[in-house]
Amino acid sequence: MAASVLIIGGGIIGLSCAFEAASRGFRVTVIESGAFGGQASGAAAGMLAPFTENPDQPDPFFHLCRESLRRYPEWVDRVRTVSGIDPELLATGSLTVALNEADLLPLQTRLAWQRSLGARVELIEQGEQLHRMEPELTSRAAAALFCPEESHVNAPLLVAASEEACRRIGVSLAAHAGEVEIVDPQRLSGSGVFVRGGNGAEWRGDRAVLCAGAWTCRFAETIGLPIPIHPIRGQICSYDVPFGEARHMVFSSQAYWVGKKNGTLVCGASEDVAGFDASVTERGIERLLRWGPRLFPFLQGRQPVRRWAGLRPATLDGWPLIGRLPQRDDILIAAGHYRNGILLSPVTAQLVGELLEGGEAAGLVAPFAPDRFELRQ
Repeated sequence: MAASVLIIGGGIIGLSCAFEAASRGFRVTVIESGAFGGQASGAAAGMLAPFTENPDQPDPFFHLCRESLRRYPEWVDRVRTVSGIDPELLATGSLTVALNEADLLPLQTRLAWQRSLGARVELIEQGEQLHRMEPELTSRAAAALFCPEESHVNAPLLVAASEEACRRIGVSLAAHAGEVEIVDPQRLSGSGVFVRGGNGAEWRGDRAVLCAGAWTCRFAETIGLPIPIHPIRGQICSYDVPFGEARHMVFSSQAYWVGKKNGTLVCGASEDVAGFDASVTERGIERLLRWGPRLFPFLQGRQPVRRWAGLRPATLDGWPLIGRLPQRDDILIAAGHYRNGILLSPVTAQLVGELLEGGEAAGLVAPFAPDRFELRQ
């Protein structure tokens, strides 16, 4: 009989890992304390932007993000084919806008090292070409760094498609389980993983994968390993704007704007530390409202039609935790993806699938070892 795997957490990382594990022949159950994709995943703008989101240097995290972007078209095609739901992967490219000379230096630095890696990035000077590429962009833009390789998806649709794909290939989906606990892992070592939900339900599996986002830290004492993941509240708003009026993902030093096929322009993200409070604040949204007209003058005086927030799982070094527990090879962690959970879902799922099969995940996981913070103490 195929080995059974318990996926603890039903965000995009958990659902992606479940889909991959089931595709490899494992018997999979996803256990989610609330609704699937109800936190960071469903609240995300869906940007697939490793060159823009990781602008400083080509470190292992950048390479992981770039590898996941490379895998995205095939991954989305698999999910779409099985689920019948289109996550709307759009290869729009991105523009990172410099409003003044001070903004130009970091863009020029980025241009140099990203070109050295073969990226097709280009600095577009102020003038006719930039206006032609993004007609509604402010004429005050001094220049913009264009990255044609970057894309975006509709995050809520991707979550819905992933959930449905899991369901159609036989994954057992347990939502609204309440606070989940792993019961006495030391006593049960060698005999599987026993999980209990706050609703009284119980599950036993041969292996487990912790994908609980910002809540993964609650398992630290149980598994005997520091899990320095903490929530960062990201606040976002959206405007009614016809699709195509903003042609690219547009980034400034303070915010971003992404046009969706459903006729909304998503603007984000204002970030703050608020514990597990996912409420929307006037202060958080106000900064986005202030910056919108600076990049897109047509937003002047307009109010967003929707405002929301999500809790992003951040680690101390900004890199996710991916890998087996050193003291228990039947428990894996795939959490702490912060702003890049949507982007990193394909590569994380495939790495977890390889680890579940006993492989070493092509050496990609070493920099993201779950015990790396323990080793620094």
